[in-house]
Amino acid sequence: QVCRGLRTPQLPVWLCSLSGRHGVLFSTDSLLLSDWKRERVFHLYFYSGQREQGKTTPLTIDTHSHHWEQDGHEDPSSPGKRQLPIEMAIRTKWARATVSWHRTDAFF
Repeated sequence: QVCRGLRTPQLPVWLCSLSGRHGVLFSTDSLLLSDWKRERVFHLYFYSGQREQGKTTPLTIDTHSHHWEQDGHEDPSSPGKRQLPIEMAIRTKWARATVSWHRTDAFF
């Protein structure tokens, strides 16, 4: 039998399998999934435990970015535009979100 705390976590947590590698995407904001106003600009953290990642990587997610902030010459879903697996995973929940890596090399 699964403990109640495991069925309903206190914080939003997603286990990810990206390109055959596993990681955890999580937030420290417990209201993120219950208050839609929190989903405009928020922080997620990613940790994979891989050698190239020494510590948790902070990401800022903006779900209301403006079209002029993106490259208007190419559709993000086009085959010529390479997208990172973690960003594609985030966009399964927040479709048009932009992801800021805060000057961290996108290693995943």
